[in-house]
Amino acid sequence: MSTYKLIYFNGRGRAEVSRLIFAAAGQKYDDVRYERNEWPAHKSEMPLGQMPVLEVDGTKLPQSLTIARFLAKQFQLAGKDNLEQAKVDAVADTLSDLVSKYGPVRFEQDATKKEELTKKFLAEELPKHLQNLETLGKLYGNGGPFFVGNRLTWVDLYFYDMAANILQVDANCLDSRPLLKQNRAEVEKQPKIAEYLKNRPKTEF
Repeated sequence: MSTYKLIYFNGRGRAEVSRLIFAAAGQKYDDVRYERNEWPAHKSEMPLGQMPVLEVDGTKLPQSLTIARFLAKQFQLAGKDNLEQAKVDAVADTLSDLVSKYGPVRFEQDATKKEELTKKFLAEELPKHLQNLETLGKLYGNGGPFFVGNRLTWVDLYFYDMAANILQVDANCLDSRPLLKQNRAEVEKQPKIAEYLKNRPKTEF
């Protein structure tokens, strides 16, 4: 049986989707969390000098979405066949488009510029990307609340985590998106996910 070690900062960030996959699968793993001041001492241990890194039986894998896709395949959360996996990947790539637009807003340090970027993001980018996600959910979800095949896949977990960040910026952004709102509610209802969310460390990000 494989052993897993997930290495990241003590925060949700880019590792949280993989933690949610582990939770959904009921799979034990070593959740290694470094504080910011500990990171420089470990940076050279990582293949690309960045985190997250997943260690599987001693092999280190970088890149957050590579890790998530690998784990999803390991635990049957990636889609039941090649076509379904492609649909899941289409949702994942659409989510990544949204993440790339949100990143500059989240990490802007200048308060005035951050306010300008936030307004533009909420008015122009967010509605377009949420519409794209809802379109794919309707197209691939077989009438259910999940994005693909009327069953939980890793992109439901990816959206759950991403939306948590967006909802901090605009608490009402999903009010006109019933499918996306229901999707998050269904993820939270999954017993293993609910247990994980209840017990996960409270962190700033």
